[in-house]
Amino acid sequence: MPKGHTATAEAGTGGLTATEHRLANGLRVVLSEDHLTPVAAVCLWYDVGSRHEVKGRTGLAHLFEHLMFQGSAQVKGNGHFELVQGAGGSLNGTTSFERTNYFETMPAHQLELALWLEADRMGSLLAALDDESMENQRDVVKNERRQRYDNVPYGTAFEKLTALAYPEGHPYHHTPIGSMADLDAATLEDAREFFRTYYAPNNAVLSVVGDIDPERTLAWIEKYFGSIPSHDGKPAPRDGSLPNIIGKQLREVVEEEVPARALMAAYRLPHDGTRACDAADLALTVLGGGESSRLYNRLVRRDRTAVAAGFGLLRLAGAPSLGWLDVKTSGDVEVPVIEAAIDEELARFAEEGPTAEEMERAQAQLEREWLDRLGTVAGRADELCRYAVLFGDPQLALTAVKRVLEVTPEEVQEVAKARLRPDNRAVLVYEPLAPEQPEQVEGTEDPESAATVEAADANEEAAK
Repeated sequence: MPKGHTATAEAGTGGLTATEHRLANGLRVVLSEDHLTPVAAVCLWYDVGSRHEVKGRTGLAHLFEHLMFQGSAQVKGNGHFELVQGAGGSLNGTTSFERTNYFETMPAHQLELALWLEADRMGSLLAALDDESMENQRDVVKNERRQRYDNVPYGTAFEKLTALAYPEGHPYHHTPIGSMADLDAATLEDAREFFRTYYAPNNAVLSVVGDIDPERTLAWIEKYFGSIPSHDGKPAPRDGSLPNIIGKQLREVVEEEVPARALMAAYRLPHDGTRACDAADLALTVLGGGESSRLYNRLVRRDRTAVAAGFGLLRLAGAPSLGWLDVKTSGDVEVPVIEAAIDEELARFAEEGPTAEEMERAQAQLEREWLDRLGTVAGRADELCRYAVLFGDPQLALTAVKRVLEVTPEEVQEVAKARLRPDNRAVLVYEPLAPEQPEQVEGTEDPESAATVEAADANEEAAK
């Protein structure tokens, strides 16, 4: 039986508790009982994301996430989906810069099935990984790229801004989706080596949250995961550190078929897991978190120069986080008009800081968002894994709200003054392509234009 310790409910946890355990093969296990509803969430985080990829093989972490649903030794083809959904559960997986995760929410009495499924693919995916599944999922990922990036308005923004904000060669320079060329270049042996390197129990954290019996759950985990061998060949991720300030404004203009001009910007902000990052989150919430924010009130309500304005935080642990500004212009408003207003608001905020009312509203907004996540079994399971993988301590998830509420207005003002500056941002400007004019054949005229001219002539004659 694996050994571990039980956490007691500390101040600021809302009465939530979690127990931590570790199997002999290195798998970390976090359990949190919640008998409010008869459901259980299983979440498995692997410490691998796009930051671990090497040049020429971008997108491999995301591609492998898809391959994990293509069968294993005991589960053929689409069986993972069929078994979970047939048992009344839901499931999915996602890939980010810093991790790949897999999760199921099940009726409590079907928890053992979810654990067995995750263990089977962790321990035996290579038995089912072949050229057919590789080609199938390569095409799926390439289609996903077309649908989410290449063929939608502003779809290239995330990729372009990330490449601007993080220099060439930086592990966060490319996004998890990967390039078409690298997806085409990935081989079956690349995928197999990726699995052997990263999909090992000592590179993962498993959390189970909900209506569970901890002793029985641990017995199942030991039964299904305990015999999977560990692997010690994982290379350390490349260094993602950068100076606090970019030092100049980086800028790119994109001319595409988009419905309106847009100004997007990424500001370099403190690493996730720090008090300064929480302060930055509050600053961005005051400035651009919803329809009560300063930028929304200025650009959308007062000036009416924009139809949408938002400012949010992309939290990152292995590199500076990004403050993500997104403004869509109204009508024919030019981007410099928007940009001048934004800089004016940011300078005023840096000079004055948040008001007491703004601070209270921003903290309440972030508190609600945190409680929404921790209040569901799936959300809590994910946060426990996140803090275990990225910061080494799952218990930090249970006190995240308390830390946000402890941040002072002075800290919020300080991070805004130090970081929300024109010389610390990458800027992306979208300009709509001019609509193509239909070619006129000599000796003919556009019927609609002719009708318009005739109507104008008739009105002019009537006026006489």
